[in-house]
Amino acid sequence: MGTIAMRVVPTLPRPDRPRSAVAAAVWAATVSQDAAWLWTACLLGWALLALSWIDAEHMRLPDALTLPLLAAGVAAQAMLASERFIESVLGAVIGYLGFRAIALTYRLCRGREGLGGGDAKLLSVAGAWVGWMALPDVVLLAAMFGLGLAATLRMRGRAIDRVAVIPFGPCLALALWIVYLYGPFLFGWR
Repeated sequence: MGTIAMRVVPTLPRPDRPRSAVAAAVWAATVSQDAAWLWTACLLGWALLALSWIDAEHMRLPDALTLPLLAAGVAAQAMLASERFIESVLGAVIGYLGFRAIALTYRLCRGREGLGGGDAKLLSVAGAWVGWMALPDVVLLAAMFGLGLAATLRMRGRAIDRVAVIPFGPCLALALWIVYLYGPFLFGWR
């Protein structure tokens, strides 16, 4: 990130982490009581919480969490919904390449980074967990959450301008979680 970039990260609320993990498990249990699906959903939710906290505090999505979650998504689809395995692999590839293309285009147009490589990997994770057809839903929801976050920060008096830095990982993580739990709303696979 450039030295002129304004860091708004310290203004994000710090959730109670144990309660957040329990809340994710309870939320998943309201969707399905199938044990295999529930444990899988909890593991996804807990990993997304950890990635969100790290990105909110340090502006990075570590490969040590993101890449195993990518593999777990493909494996989960192979075991729990084998008919969606190909969609999962395609989703992982399309998610990564899509965000990398956007990041490259932004860098060429603006001369600076606008979307980190971790965000592309997290969208790849989303594709692995929900398939390529649900990626538009994840991106749309994440963009809405990002705009909501920017508006909230602005209302709290933070300057949100073209050089402000806001972590997108938490927005992507929440969007992935919602689409995983309830399915996509633009294109259906459930």
